[in-house]
Amino acid sequence: MSVGLLALLDDVAALAKVAAASLDDIAGQAMKAGAKAAGAVIDDAAVTPRYVHGFSADRELPIVGKIALGSIKNKLIFLLPAALILSFFLPWLINPLLMIGGAYLCYEGAEKLYAMIAPHAAHGHEQKVEPAAANAQALEEEKVAGAIKTDFILSAEIMTIALSTIPAGNVVYQAVILFVVAIGITAAVYGGVALIVKADDFGVYLAKNGRTGFGRAFGRGIVKAMPGFMQTLAIVGTAAMLWVGGGIIVHGLAGMGFDWLEHVILDIAHVVEGVIPAIAGVLHWLTEAFLYGVLGVILGFILIPVAEHVIAPVLGMFRKQKPAAH
Repeated sequence: MSVGLLALLDDVAALAKVAAASLDDIAGQAMKAGAKAAGAVIDDAAVTPRYVHGFSADRELPIVGKIALGSIKNKLIFLLPAALILSFFLPWLINPLLMIGGAYLCYEGAEKLYAMIAPHAAHGHEQKVEPAAANAQALEEEKVAGAIKTDFILSAEIMTIALSTIPAGNVVYQAVILFVVAIGITAAVYGGVALIVKADDFGVYLAKNGRTGFGRAFGRGIVKAMPGFMQTLAIVGTAAMLWVGGGIIVHGLAGMGFDWLEHVILDIAHVVEGVIPAIAGVLHWLTEAFLYGVLGVILGFILIPVAEHVIAPVLGMFRKQKPAAH
């Protein structure tokens, strides 16, 4: 009896070791996948705070929460199964779908740039493309929906990059790792966004209730710095849309065999990185990002009239016909 019990305990211990090894492997693969997608994650974090700009302080965290919930749904309900299905059955379709998403990012980034350059014309364009919100609640819902759409594209890139780092074969293993990546990245991005958008409130609290002069001065410094920081973050977020969108288009074209543009950008980046060898990697990345961004601006501004004169009228006809169907 004791021998049988010891054998059973040995089997349980062996199973526990296998389970622990599997968990370690999953954690390691998730960390590797998350690190590979770090660039897109940073872009996501830079883009999101601008969607809460202009709302009252009491609505900031609820809006971030709604966007975070939408992001989780994007990743787990839509993108995770879609990534696995497409990679198994229709791998050729992933590239064109990502390129469509990249084009949307270019359009949205160019639209924000258009608003900075010609605010009145940009406002007219927005009115033609999307009906104006009737009230504050509708405006909030519109902003959240826009943020979730943008998140969907950035999340698609994150999940695709993550999937590319996971060994092929075991679908369940891939799904678990993607699940861990999705939860971890969403928590990191929107946790960071929540801290950013509430930093000014923390500064006000510290300025009023700090126990030391240094603490109160530090709080006042946060309050003074946050408007400029948020403005800078909004600019970085717009730039991120353009360089990520442009990068997706360039890589997508290369995947279809049209790789001359990618080679031109890489050649220019190699030349620039040689100017200061000590920071060659930084110069290479900045050059690539800049050139992707230039391409994103060009494509985005091409798409602005397309959205206004082609896509918006078609969607408008669909909206008018929709009530008649009921």
